[in-house]
Amino acid sequence: MKKIVFYISGAFFLGLSLLVVSNVIDNNIQEEIRKIEQKKSKDLVLKSFKTQSENTDYSYLNTQRPDFVEIAKNSINTVVHVKSSSSSSDYSIEDFIFGRSQRRPQIGSGSGVIISSDGYIVTNHHVIETAEDIQITTNDNQSYDAKIVGSDEQNDIALLKIDSANELPYAVFGDSDTTEIGEWVLAVGNPFNLTSTVTAGIISAKSRSLDPTGRTTQSYIQTDAAVNPGNSGGALINDKGELIGINTAIQSQTGSYVGYSFAVPSNIAKKVIEDILEYGNVQYGFLGVTGTSLNSFRAKELKVEDTEGFFINGIDKESGANTAGIKIGDIIKDIDGIKISKFSDLKGYLNTKRPNDIVEVNLKRDNESKSVKVRLNKNERINFYLIGILRNMSPDELSLRNLDYGVKISEFNSDYKSYWEDYGVKENDIIKKINGKDINSISDIDKIVSSRKYYDPISIEILTQENKLERFNFR
Repeated sequence: MKKIVFYISGAFFLGLSLLVVSNVIDNNIQEEIRKIEQKKSKDLVLKSFKTQSENTDYSYLNTQRPDFVEIAKNSINTVVHVKSSSSSSDYSIEDFIFGRSQRRPQIGSGSGVIISSDGYIVTNHHVIETAEDIQITTNDNQSYDAKIVGSDEQNDIALLKIDSANELPYAVFGDSDTTEIGEWVLAVGNPFNLTSTVTAGIISAKSRSLDPTGRTTQSYIQTDAAVNPGNSGGALINDKGELIGINTAIQSQTGSYVGYSFAVPSNIAKKVIEDILEYGNVQYGFLGVTGTSLNSFRAKELKVEDTEGFFINGIDKESGANTAGIKIGDIIKDIDGIKISKFSDLKGYLNTKRPNDIVEVNLKRDNESKSVKVRLNKNERINFYLIGILRNMSPDELSLRNLDYGVKISEFNSDYKSYWEDYGVKENDIIKKINGKDINSISDIDKIVSSRKYYDPISIEILTQENKLERFNFR
């Protein structure tokens, strides 16, 4: 019996030993295999690194810089120095003490770009905004008196004209919509009164807005080409020598260049100029949608999958978008092939369009792609924060109320609806004056809102449907 127990115990320990040895051998084998595979992997990576430069196709890169010398040589002759003077009614303490009563001239300096051989020049609105006299100096030191043909504050573009006996060199417009981030550009202008200064950089971003309030329709090209005071109105030139922007602003807390500058895209500037020449004012195509730019946070909040695009949360009932069948909840992905990622993309492209232009809107609806053609119409409405949606009145509507001017209340916003209803003001009542100024159209309201500081008081005169004139003051 003892022998049997002994043999069984021996067999058990032998089996256990064999199992342990087998596991050790197996682990060693697996470790060796892992080391071999690791070495293989390292060898492959090293081989890949060593041969990468030989096998990689760099044909898509233009490793040679553009010929800046030739581009600069041609472009500096198309950029001019703009000097504007205006009278100031400000008086210093010396004026008071010594009895000086004459107004002192204020001198402004900027740049401009010749865009036709007969002397049309584009510059910034803010360069000539208060100007009474404008003098143009060309690169060959010829001086001319200029007159303002037209100006657009919203896009910060103005058109000037000089008369010259000789044909002038001029810039050729490029297509700013086709520009790419990373593309080489030259900025040409007159910073600090230094004539014909050329700086180089790349396009850093597109459709950039500098207005945190969202009230303006900025859609700038951002570059890292050095731009300083005096460059405003100058040229942004691509590597083909084409005009792709009008330099307009710098982002700085010192007033001088600190790394970024901004330009109005050439397609917007060109459209503004054409409108001024053809119509005398700027025409804007109106799509008729409101909404928000998408990101991962908003997409989750709105329960949509897309994190890029413009989410529509409101549609004007009289707009082309509504007629074309665009709905709340649709996501605009692009218009005419131009990618729409944010509001400034949308407004920037629409700023190149006019009423009655037809655009192709590609959108997402219920995760399915859809394409619709939309005829843009004229914007006849504005969202006035204290009331809601205000609309222009047709001649027939004015005649029916026996009025010469005014805009009508189309729809109250939710924040103030109960307030106005409590005072008996209804939809279709007429806004006649704001801050004592006659309101002929929504553009008058836009100017008042744009120039008004947040805490400024505001007064509104409203003609009710019972022909009672009511005045409301807000502080």
